[in-house]
Amino acid sequence: MLITTSFGASTAVAGYIGAAFGLATIPSRLAGGRLADRIGRRRTIVVGLTGCAVAQLGIASAGGLVPAACFAVLMGLAFEIYEPPSQAMIADAVAPGEQVRAHGLMNAALAVAGMGAGLLAAGIGRRELRWLFVVDALTCLLCALTVHLVLPADHRAAPAAVPQAAAVAPWRDRSLLAMLAAGTLFAVVHLQIMISLPLSLELRGLQPADAGLLFTTSALTITAGQPLLRRKRLAALPTPAAFAGGYLLMALGLAGYALAPGLLAWTAATMVWSLGDLLLTGRAYALVASLAPAAGKARYLAVYGTSWGIGGIAAPVVGTQLLEHAGAVGLWCAMSLTCLILAVLHPAWIRTGGDGREREATPVREQAACP
Repeated sequence: MLITTSFGASTAVAGYIGAAFGLATIPSRLAGGRLADRIGRRRTIVVGLTGCAVAQLGIASAGGLVPAACFAVLMGLAFEIYEPPSQAMIADAVAPGEQVRAHGLMNAALAVAGMGAGLLAAGIGRRELRWLFVVDALTCLLCALTVHLVLPADHRAAPAAVPQAAAVAPWRDRSLLAMLAAGTLFAVVHLQIMISLPLSLELRGLQPADAGLLFTTSALTITAGQPLLRRKRLAALPTPAAFAGGYLLMALGLAGYALAPGLLAWTAATMVWSLGDLLLTGRAYALVASLAPAAGKARYLAVYGTSWGIGGIAAPVVGTQLLEHAGAVGLWCAMSLTCLILAVLHPAWIRTGGDGREREATPVREQAACP
């Protein structure tokens, strides 16, 4: 929005800059994984947050469109650096049996933070959009300082571990690539909700601003649903069954979007797909961490995380084309069908490890010996 309001750029130009930002997040995440395994988790998180702060201050102080666009791309290059080390720290520190719940709590924390960020943006953005970037930069620097002071110090790997780290080749692991394929489809569906929901509400005669209410409902559902992951039946659920159930709930909720007659029905559908997200997200990251060798967890998580960068490029194109040619009903029916396909294929990939080898149904047994 700053690009169009402060610099007079067209919507198309703003879209190109947004796409450049999204594309830059892919090498950003890969760099975060490599740095985390080489220089340590804490140092990498601090580097990423500091880079984001510098880029945001650059956008806030930019005097023209070209420098603003350059700083936007720089922010993309720093934006995802923190994610692989933060996820790897969970994999390092949490016992195998608690991996799913720990990653689920991280997802819930991000959902709550998203609610707070939305309120902050609504308050500051009404006055001056540049100040929103200044405030975001300050929060990044504050977070970087907190990470430096609170998280455990990084320890350099022993020389004997270096060859092992260098030998890690996540792009050759067919099991990881199967997870990446499924994760990319999931990301396209999930980002479709973020991008196309306001447009869909308007096409169905509701207020686009009601999307904020639905996003809040989702965050509350994911947060309030965390205790469910402690229940014995759910905790002991085999990973293929958990993924199938999660995708089925996502499919049901998105089909509800296609049929919903009013805001109450949209809210109920949001709660249903959010319960599916609750089942899926923690399991996915725990499973990827279990596939990785001890010296390469961050890189494996980084490769898997590129699914969101790829999805960020594809989702706007897919969503706008479906809305234009099939309407809101067609869009959500297509997303529901995608989830049904994933409910069948993804558990099958997990059972065979993506390469024809049978795997254990539980996700993270081999991590018991991790440091």
